[in-house]
Amino acid sequence: MKKNVLITGTSTGVGFESAILFAKNNFKVYATMRNLEKASKLKEHIEKDNLDIHLLPLDVTKTETIKAAVDTIIENDSKIDMLFNNAGAGFAKTTEQATEAEIKWVTDVNYLGVVYCTQAVLPHMRKQKSGQIISITSVGGLVGQPFNELYCGAKFAVEGFMEGLATYVSEPFNIKISCVEPGGISTEFMTSAIEKTAIEGQFATGEYAPIFERYMAGNQKRANESETQVYQTGLEVANVVLDVAQNENPPLRIRTSQWAEDFCNLKTQADPDGTKIVQQLKDSFL
Repeated sequence: MKKNVLITGTSTGVGFESAILFAKNNFKVYATMRNLEKASKLKEHIEKDNLDIHLLPLDVTKTETIKAAVDTIIENDSKIDMLFNNAGAGFAKTTEQATEAEIKWVTDVNYLGVVYCTQAVLPHMRKQKSGQIISITSVGGLVGQPFNELYCGAKFAVEGFMEGLATYVSEPFNIKISCVEPGGISTEFMTSAIEKTAIEGQFATGEYAPIFERYMAGNQKRANESETQVYQTGLEVANVVLDVAQNENPPLRIRTSQWAEDFCNLKTQADPDGTKIVQQLKDSFL
């Protein structure tokens, strides 16, 4: 029987590419998104290549939609083999200038959505004594960056959540936990981040304006210097996710490019894949 996988945020980018890639590699894919009206491009691929992809509505900020999607999978297959927490959104703005609604939104989408989806699948994986949970975090989940502190804070939270979870669900229940940490991704994710910042004119005035202008200029310079491989395609990141999914002993942490590896080196050099810290935590607490 094929392994099944629930993927969040599949309308574009890494989620879209992962849904297709997993289906082409003998997975039964449950591709979810907030609005199924955005599934037309994915439907074209499903029909063209006769892919085993099933579309479900799921909004990671609404627990009732998460439960409904997981219930559907269990009803259809009596199991859930893998969760890929992919849904997320970029955000760059100073803490001072962010509204309460924006702070809640960036936290809900990037952190609490991961918690809620993970919470929904864990009882089934624990019962079947097998499963895998892969979460897209970011180099921003390891290294805080200017004007990204709220986004990085949410991604740091995912890293801590997954690290803590890995210490006690891995061995007794055979549930594998991994965080995939890209640098920049050339997808609508980046477009969304920019729309939340410069397009709204948040930094046109004020003391932060010249600092932010330097930050945006640096981003543009890195985007233009393709040889540095800062910005990967969604498919390149999806291939790393697939490798993790097919690994019998997947790492807790993995960067998706040499640039990301170098960027995080000061934080990761003692324990690049996170296996040492998990073992240390098990030895200390369990």
